[in-house]
Amino acid sequence: MRFDVAELSRAMDATVRGPAAVEVEGATQDSRSLTTGMLFVPLVAARDGHDFIARAVANGAPAYLTERAPDPEVAATALVVRDAALALRQLGVLARGRINGHVVAITGSVGKTSTKDLCAAAFGSHWRTHSSAKSFNNEIGVPLTLANAPHDAEAVVIEMGARGIGHIAELCAIASPSTAIVTTVGAAHLELFGDLETVALAKGEIIEALPSDGLAVLNSDDELVYAMRTRTSADVLTYGTRGDVRSRDVVLDAELRPRFTVESPWGSASVVLGARGAHNVANALAAIAAAVGRGAPLDVVADALARPQLSPWRMEFARTTSGLVVLNDAYNANPVSMRAALDGLAALPASRRIAVLGAMAELGAGSIEAHRAVGECAAALGIEVISVGVEQYGGTTVSGIDEALGVLRERCLGPGDAVLVKASRIGGLERVAAAL
Repeated sequence: MRFDVAELSRAMDATVRGPAAVEVEGATQDSRSLTTGMLFVPLVAARDGHDFIARAVANGAPAYLTERAPDPEVAATALVVRDAALALRQLGVLARGRINGHVVAITGSVGKTSTKDLCAAAFGSHWRTHSSAKSFNNEIGVPLTLANAPHDAEAVVIEMGARGIGHIAELCAIASPSTAIVTTVGAAHLELFGDLETVALAKGEIIEALPSDGLAVLNSDDELVYAMRTRTSADVLTYGTRGDVRSRDVVLDAELRPRFTVESPWGSASVVLGARGAHNVANALAAIAAAVGRGAPLDVVADALARPQLSPWRMEFARTTSGLVVLNDAYNANPVSMRAALDGLAALPASRRIAVLGAMAELGAGSIEAHRAVGECAAALGIEVISVGVEQYGGTTVSGIDEALGVLRERCLGPGDAVLVKASRIGGLERVAAAL
């Protein structure tokens, strides 16, 4: 999306230093990913983004935000602001005001990103659609997603995360969603929220933010999500076994791709899903409910779900030259997604099934029991576990990635064998999958 410096300065209450007749195309906080024409937003975190302004300008930024006095040696327009993070949010609001089509916001303890990817495919089958990159789901990622939407976008799909009460409400104040999806309320980040009821309170803020002509899409199989239907005056569609949008005759192919029939108020259609694992059927139903509920043809949406652009490290399927199957689900983990991944591994036609599992973060007081339960689930499914730093899983416990790879080499894996790799983001277990 293109902005001129004058409108940016008004939206951000910024002081312009340098040429004012300048336009920018989109924005980024990362000088490494900046492309020519983008606005650079220096944020202060583990590193101070102001230290990278010169690099950003050298990489093609015609303008940048700054909380400091501009460096006269930097040949670009400076927008001097009191708070760059606040200015970024104001940029998001400015961008949102230009979007006349659908803004779809998605939250939930499990399945946010996969549902976002499937929604992008579903809406993209009928409208020019832009979606957030990776898991851009916080106060940085949401306004950047809006600011980087093409000027002619007819739909924007956004993921929203929360680390406390009020976080999603703040994101909704930026994005003003017209359609909202809640996937699940579960034990992810329970350390931050305390209990599931508080998680539900936080996630439901996305439903409360909808206008009266909005659309809420809720998982009927999750009681805490289903109860959110009373928190909005918007239209409500449900999905799941008792929902408005349901699946039947679900089967998985040899690479875990689901085939099923969707039944809905608009009729039925066959779906061959491009996202792997039976758990993604529910995410697909959410995408169908949202897109068709907003006017896309059911058959067109169903066809598009065969070809979603999926985020990395989520049930990625690879077969090595030796014939070993590797399932890389290493982006993140919680008790629900762990069980779904183990079920996927168990469904693979394999002679030996091994799961390399790392820690599930932020589970709070129930962490030990949650890890033990995952280990019991793996044992019940006949899956050998190599546990990276978590004794509660059982199986073979190792201290790190190199040791885990050593154990895998000892197994002499090859044709007919399958390995799942999964952990919370802090585990970095995608390196195991890459090594395999």
